[in-house]
Amino acid sequence: MKMIQVIRMAMGALAMAVTSMAVAQTTLRIGTQLPETHPSYLGTLEVKKKLEELSKGSMTLRIFPNSQLGDFKAMVAQVQAGELDAVSAGYPDMSYIIPELKLIGAPYVIANYDHLKAVVKGPYGKKMDAKFQEKGIRVLDVWYEGARHTTANKPINSIDDMKGLKLRTPNVPFLIAYAKAVGATPAPVAFAEVYLALQTKQVDAQENPLPTIESAKLYEVQKHIALTGHFIASSAMLLSEKTWAKLTPEQRNWVTEATLVGGKFASQMVADKEKSLIDGFKARGITFTQPDTAPFRAAMKGYYDELEAEFGKGEIQKIVTTK
Repeated sequence: MKMIQVIRMAMGALAMAVTSMAVAQTTLRIGTQLPETHPSYLGTLEVKKKLEELSKGSMTLRIFPNSQLGDFKAMVAQVQAGELDAVSAGYPDMSYIIPELKLIGAPYVIANYDHLKAVVKGPYGKKMDAKFQEKGIRVLDVWYEGARHTTANKPINSIDDMKGLKLRTPNVPFLIAYAKAVGATPAPVAFAEVYLALQTKQVDAQENPLPTIESAKLYEVQKHIALTGHFIASSAMLLSEKTWAKLTPEQRNWVTEATLVGGKFASQMVADKEKSLIDGFKARGITFTQPDTAPFRAAMKGYYDELEAEFGKGEIQKIVTTK
């Protein structure tokens, strides 16, 4: 009889230990528009791996790719409300809640990822961090997604070839401005619907980084890529301030460190892919053109003037010259 009691007590203790472990584990939920094949998604897997390693299994990450939780604006709203812990979203795309981000979103203002990192770490970036926190969001890191280029259903050899094209853009002001400035007709379409919109000829063209064109298989429905390099794309890893407030100092350190590890992985993968994808696309029958970008850059002056009228004369030049 005593043996049975001992066994029961041992089983009860084990059950309590298992329950305690289950309760102790903190699972953070993160959403993204990007597919599982995209470097940023793979970088998020590295965040999960590192977070579990640092926390010895007491923290983990649950990832929702492919716009499962809605488009980026829907997910950002969930993060602000504390219904979702984190979201991966375009950093300048957040200009719809922080208008000053349009300054670094303006085409040809940011030269490359190193320039973007300098801006994000400098006075401008610190000011933006404060504004994000006012909106209930904490910026953990900014990852590289590549230079955006323009694909179309015809070769683009010069800015003149842009005239009249229905150009899919995200519903963000600076890329809509790009389409208008170069003579195209902007057609905002949700990222999850881009492939179908191109396939059904709802739009004639779109613009995205080469790794995104590959991961979303847009090369299957667009056979011409013009290396316009008009925008340096980045994704911000954004955490709900409500989630941040619930974490212990140690957990905050784990989350921050894991995010930086994932960012280095994803950003390097994008940089490597940008070097190799042109040959890979050519092997798939994709044609490349390299139009003179000087007219594209010149066409943006009117938009720059609009931004400086809104945010102050010389603001764009401050960003351009940041090192």
